[in-house]
Amino acid sequence: MEYVVLVNENDTQIGIMEKMAAHMVPRLHRAFSIFIFNSKGELLLQQRSFSKYHSPGLWTNTCCSHPHNGESLEQATARRLQEEMGMTCDMHEVFTFIYKASVGLGLIEHEFDHVWFGQSDDLPVINPGEVASFKYMNLDTIAEDMKTHPESYTEWFKISFEEVRKHT
Repeated sequence: MEYVVLVNENDTQIGIMEKMAAHMVPRLHRAFSIFIFNSKGELLLQQRSFSKYHSPGLWTNTCCSHPHNGESLEQATARRLQEEMGMTCDMHEVFTFIYKASVGLGLIEHEFDHVWFGQSDDLPVINPGEVASFKYMNLDTIAEDMKTHPESYTEWFKISFEEVRKHT
């Protein structure tokens, strides 16, 4: 069983909860989103596996997940980037935001999201249980595609994208 770290609006831990339960209630919990850029400034997008329990097949940022109880964000981001994308690179936290969004099947993401940036020209070696495909895209091209096809992108990616652009 997987657990998430419950937090308040200041990102202070207030408990832990089983992951699916936290997405059904919903309860605010700690998460992170990783954005890896190549040397041309293109963002590495992943298409979520079609077997994911929510948002299957949608395009999103390079990697995202939840830290384990007692795990630092530095440890969690490195672990999950390796697990999903088969990559390692230096990363740093850029900003945080809180959001609440329906992701289908009666599930709601309510997250205190830590956004991390990194740079790499490496091609990922994707975990097919997590990722269906990937591509590097220019941010302007992504913005245009999201206007035309918003249903192709995850909710958290659409919510955070403009803030990401401000920091690039």
